[in-house]
Amino acid sequence: MAALPTVVFMALTSERTERSSERGTPADSRSAVAVVWNSTVGKKAAMAVSGLVLLGYLVLHMIGNLKIFFGPADLNGYAAWLRTIGQPFLGHEWFLWIARLVLLAAVLVHATAAYQLSRRDLRARPTGYRHRRARSSYATRTMRWGGVILALFIVWHILDLTTLTVNPKAEPGHPYENVVASFHTWYSGVIYCLAMLALGMHVRHGFWSAAQTLGLNNPRRDRALKACADLLAFALTAGFLAVPIAVMTGAVK
Repeated sequence: MAALPTVVFMALTSERTERSSERGTPADSRSAVAVVWNSTVGKKAAMAVSGLVLLGYLVLHMIGNLKIFFGPADLNGYAAWLRTIGQPFLGHEWFLWIARLVLLAAVLVHATAAYQLSRRDLRARPTGYRHRRARSSYATRTMRWGGVILALFIVWHILDLTTLTVNPKAEPGHPYENVVASFHTWYSGVIYCLAMLALGMHVRHGFWSAAQTLGLNNPRRDRALKACADLLAFALTAGFLAVPIAVMTGAVK
């Protein structure tokens, strides 16, 4: 991605300028990674890249989830196959654990950068301006709370369908049956549906913000990028919602 080195260079330049003017600290007294991370541009870039990693996972996860419509054999077989990816070079389930660690790192980077940027933004505003500022859209106003909702949902989702802690009728090694058992409880279906609506809003705004941060937007591409953001948000929301709705309406049993 040609734009990413440019973003890193901007982060290095802006942070070194800030440090030099504010504290007189030599620019090379810290590592380049620390310089980039501590700059506003660097945090936005880290948030954008980690968000795209998570977006890629969500697309693959949604496609895998839709195998539930082909019956227990397809979904359970797919889940079993995931545990064998990379064999014999990798051990059993090694790929899953590597993927989980990458996703955990992406979530931590994304959440940390979002929180620190939010605090930095609040500190930079005059007190009166904080109350008068009009937000540009509903999606922008709810990005932060949407992130909190999704973070809480991730914890619930892991307890429900990974560790099976809150899914009393779960059977280890039978994801099809576990999904059906989970969404047969009304509260699990409601939690999932609300979280997926929040996810759609988050993806729609986040994809466009990531494109801007990484310098991918320009007047000729803006319409296409916005259309892509809308399409991704709609497809992910519809794809993820299809499963609980199908179970709750009896289309999947």
